[in-house]
Amino acid sequence: MVALRLDRRLSARLDPSDVVQEALADAARHLDEYLLDRPLPFYPWLRQFAWERLCKLHRHHIHAQRRSIHREEPEMPLPDESVRQLAHHLLAGGTSPSRQLIHREQRERVRAALAELSPSDREVLVMRHLEQMETPEIAAALGISVGAVRNRQFRALVRLRSLLEGEEP
Repeated sequence: MVALRLDRRLSARLDPSDVVQEALADAARHLDEYLLDRPLPFYPWLRQFAWERLCKLHRHHIHAQRRSIHREEPEMPLPDESVRQLAHHLLAGGTSPSRQLIHREQRERVRAALAELSPSDREVLVMRHLEQMETPEIAAALGISVGAVRNRQFRALVRLRSLLEGEEP
C-alpha cells in the first residue's frame, strides 16, 4: 500500500520501508487503546497509520515549498519502472513485435479508462485489486457497509467495462 501510494518524486528522499516502520511505531504507541476498543479490523486500523504518515510526508515534502525534490535526483537514475520495463522486455523475447504492440495498446486503453473513472471508483478498485484488501477491510477503511463496497466495486467494474467497450456508462 505504501509503495503503491508514495509519490515517485519522493523516491530520492524516502523509502517505503521507512514509512512502514514509522507507521508501525505509531501503531505500537496506540496498540493498548486498540486492544481495549477495536474500532476496526486490525489491517484497516494499521493501514490508517500508514495513510496518515503518507499524507504528512506528502505535505511536508511537496506542499511545503522547501528545497526542490528535483535537486536530489541522481544524475543517472534507474527508477523501478525502468527496471520493470526492462525485465518485461527481456522476458517477452518470444513475443512477436505485433503482439507486443497489441499489449501496449491494451494497457494504454485500460489506463485511459481508469483515468476517466471517479476517484471513489478508482479507490475501491485499487484497494481490492492492488492492495488485495478483502471487502470487509475496505468497508472498515472507508467507513461504509460491506454492501456499499460491493455495490461500488460492481458499479466501478461496469463503468470500466463500458469505457473500454466505447459505450456510455
